Amino acid sequence: MTAFIQYTLQGLALGGFYALAALGLAVIFGVLGVVNFSHGACYMLGAVGAAVLLDATGLGFWAALPIITVAMFVFGVLMERLFVQWLLRLDPLYNFLLTFGITLFLVDLVKRRYGVSSLPYELPAGLQGRVNVGSVSLSSYQIFVALFSLALCLGVWLLLTKTRVGMIVRASTEDAERSRALGINVGRWVTPVFGFGIALAGLAGVLRAPTGSVNADMGSFFIIILFAVVVIGGLGSILGAVVAGFLVGLVEAYGQGYAGSFSQVLIFVLMAVVVLVRPSGLFGREEAAS
Repeated sequence: MTAFIQYTLQGLALGGFYALAALGLAVIFGVLGVVNFSHGACYMLGAVGAAVLLDATGLGFWAALPIITVAMFVFGVLMERLFVQWLLRLDPLYNFLLTFGITLFLVDLVKRRYGVSSLPYELPAGLQGRVNVGSVSLSSYQIFVALFSLALCLGVWLLLTKTRVGMIVRASTEDAERSRALGINVGRWVTPVFGFGIALAGLAGVLRAPTGSVNADMGSFFIIILFAVVVIGGLGSILGAVVAGFLVGLVEAYGQGYAGSFSQVLIFVLMAVVVLVRPSGLFGREEAAS
């Protein structure tokens, strides 16, 4: 039971990274119809940015959370304005290839500037210890990540469901064409929504920096798992992205604890089962599968 509780906490912490990044990916796909392959690179930039900020200015984790998030939002806005917007009316394959090219450029740029070795990044002050509950010893940082991610996802959900701006964005995400027919200017929200999605990916990277290897390639496998998350949750589904993110995190953690080297294989087994039973994903619309 002790091991199970520890694996559950580890899974929730992992799921927090996946949920935050997948939430941004789902919103971008829902509003723009863009499969953003550069999401993993933006996740990497968030972590590398936090490490560089610490090395260059001495500003640690707590300062990096808002600074890098805002910086990645601006980066996302510039990316959409300079590149993505010109291909929105074309086949989605063009933007997929564009974001794939941006990924290669960003990864190579980081490698040239900082090399291929991992950049150092310590656990933030105040979260370096462990919390003992009976016979269970839990990492303070993992507890923080799990709670912070849950709270942030809840905050985004409240923003999207309880505010007028959020309802417009959610309507545009769920059905952009019908939203336009009802008089909603979907195009007005394209740029900030894209920036918001990229900011969530960067934020997930900052959260990952203290416990992962901060290097140029850290987003390469992350994006593959991230696509599995959005397929399981349902393409464009905000709720599905969050639920599937935490679910995949739990599956990976239990797999590491009980199945060893097969932990990540289980993620794709789960994806295959979901696609066979419900091709549109757990929370996706049925017509999305056709």
